Amino acid sequence: MDLTPGQAAVAPPLGLLAELTHRCPLHCAYCSNPLELIEREKELSAEQWKRVFTEAREIGVLQVHLSGGEPLARPDLPELVSHVSGLGCYVNLVTSGLGLTEARLADLVERGLDNVQLSVQGADAARADLLAGARAHHHKIAAARLIRAQGLPLTVNAVLHRANHDQLAGLIELAETMGADRLELANTQYYGWALRNRAALMPTPEQLAAAEPIVRAAMERLKGTMEIVYVLADYYEPYPKPCMHGWGALQLTVAPDGTVLPCPAAGAITTLDLDNVAQRPLTEIWYESSSFNAYRGEEWMPDPCRSCDRRSVDHGGCRCQAFLLTGDAAATDPVCSKSGQRGVVDLLLAKPGAESPALVMRGPVAAARR
Repeated sequence: MDLTPGQAAVAPPLGLLAELTHRCPLHCAYCSNPLELIEREKELSAEQWKRVFTEAREIGVLQVHLSGGEPLARPDLPELVSHVSGLGCYVNLVTSGLGLTEARLADLVERGLDNVQLSVQGADAARADLLAGARAHHHKIAAARLIRAQGLPLTVNAVLHRANHDQLAGLIELAETMGADRLELANTQYYGWALRNRAALMPTPEQLAAAEPIVRAAMERLKGTMEIVYVLADYYEPYPKPCMHGWGALQLTVAPDGTVLPCPAAGAITTLDLDNVAQRPLTEIWYESSSFNAYRGEEWMPDPCRSCDRRSVDHGGCRCQAFLLTGDAAATDPVCSKSGQRGVVDLLLAKPGAESPALVMRGPVAAARR
């Protein structure tokens, strides 16, 4: 592919998160999908998705993560897996495990599925089903067994928050029992439904202090057996997370309706002019769109980021978080201790000790037939 000098200065993407649908059998209160979920009738068709995948491969994408919602809700998922695999991409399925049968999984593996990422909500059925808003835990145990029987690598993902932090050791044990190769323990990121539930989800300082030695000991004990990734609760940290290795740097997300996002939560920034694959080629969007170029590199940075020696480490922090907390996506992430607006975060941290409100479970999405 021939690139203009301006395009050549931008590295090609390596990964694509394909949100095939917002439909999901679970109702997790920490879901980062937007409050206004995309209806089934607005989802891209199989042919449109295949065009997206082809264009993604042409600009350099090597890994495709098929996600949602629940990607198994799409009856054309096998067709999409075949197409992505045929392009030479690594295919990862991000799933709740509900609807994954032995026959369906065997078919997906035959079509080129390389990896499965399975979510869990708690260490036992009672807590997990409560947090999922559905009787799901036993399906996840069965799904893990099927995945391992197929010889696929298994990643287990657990989103941590106030309602399950006390089960951290149990979650690690559950992942071991499932035979996971990788365990992602991710403290909640506050976008979408999670932002709506932030007051109820934020862990206490005591919970986070108790978690650190548990995670550290497990990492040491399971070294070489199961990789553990622990995503910090960055509201409590002196510096923000290095979001996505930088804005529009390595990955892109395509929402169910074809909207292309520089990061999965970028739809929260209402000042961005987002493009759609139905109106513009993916190549143009990646290299030329105003949304992808808005916060690339360092020229956009204000002080203190512009003169900070951490600017190439954390890239100014999370643009979505900056917007949601300050109303300005170009502001220094208020999580940063050097931000003049750190007080916004400190005010939030003063509240977790109080009694938290009830969780508002994720709502359903309309399921009109095409």
